[in-house]
Amino acid sequence: MNTFGKKLTLTTFGESHGKALGCILDGVPAGLVIDEAFIQSELDRRKPGKSKLETGRKEDDKVEILSGIFEGLSTGTPIAMIIYNTNQKSKDYDNVKDLFRPGHADFTYFHKYGLRDYRGGGRSSARETAARVAGGAIAKLMLRELGISIQSGLCEVDGIKGEVQDFEFAKTSRLYALDPKMEAAQEAAILAAKDKHDSVGGVVLATATGVPIGLGEPLYYKLDAILAEAMMGINAAKAVEIGDGVASTHLKGSQNNDAITQEGFSSNHSGGMLGGISNGETLVVKTHFKPTPSIFQVQQTVTTHNEEAQFALKGRHDPCVAIRGAVVCEAMMALVLADMTLLNMGKQMEHLHTIYKGKK
Repeated sequence: MNTFGKKLTLTTFGESHGKALGCILDGVPAGLVIDEAFIQSELDRRKPGKSKLETGRKEDDKVEILSGIFEGLSTGTPIAMIIYNTNQKSKDYDNVKDLFRPGHADFTYFHKYGLRDYRGGGRSSARETAARVAGGAIAKLMLRELGISIQSGLCEVDGIKGEVQDFEFAKTSRLYALDPKMEAAQEAAILAAKDKHDSVGGVVLATATGVPIGLGEPLYYKLDAILAEAMMGINAAKAVEIGDGVASTHLKGSQNNDAITQEGFSSNHSGGMLGGISNGETLVVKTHFKPTPSIFQVQQTVTTHNEEAQFALKGRHDPCVAIRGAVVCEAMMALVLADMTLLNMGKQMEHLHTIYKGKK
């Protein structure tokens, strides 16, 4: 499937080394002010080649809006956006045409479809996430009008954990590090792996504030479940934690429960969700990214004819995909929350009266 969402749907298209990537965002209410500069700024945060911590592939990732906007406002019709690829080096992948790169989707795509686009992984490439960020930017504009804000940063790189969650600092950090004291060590770990033609993993913390009570659809479209699905759908994501996540399994119920007072919850072990529905507290989601499978060491594999082979990878790749993955996590969280706000509109008769009573 290439479409995500219920009321607000995002369909993406394109390949890593194809002519372009793009998306169609359907379900955006009419009258939303579309800040094109903001959309581009989100793509600029995710685009490759900004520093030595990222892939050497340089793409401007200039987004062009094709439909759904008139005089700066959404029209209520599908919003189509396109991002042209301008810096492909497809010949770098000639040596993997007939073999499978360990850790990549080459093996599974080939056996599922009987063929594959070997140039940079084709559709399975993380380059596709540029389209998600474009769609997520519009979702953020919608959420902004509702007072909902999303932010993210790296809380761990190569096992080096930060203790501080400084989202303002993360905005200025080359690797979106949340802990100023850990940034240098985390950056050094990435560069050390790169020097050894290797890669490292990382953990992204994404939060949302200003979320109203009531978002989430029991039982089979729970907010936490869909957020987990959205994050796991990002390339190289291997695990998702909601709230305290794995740490909550080490607690007693008396420790893990969030006491309720007249002023609200006294803690937030739940990560802002109870029974799959938002409870008004900050949403807290951690996404764990594996080390980039594209490494420049000789590796053992097999060919498309199941013959054993060794190969050395070429091309340009991120030594830590979690860095740019942080921006994608924000986009996916925004898409989920925007979809959930639309789904929640008709859950009470009072809501329908507000919209339709007295109107003819």
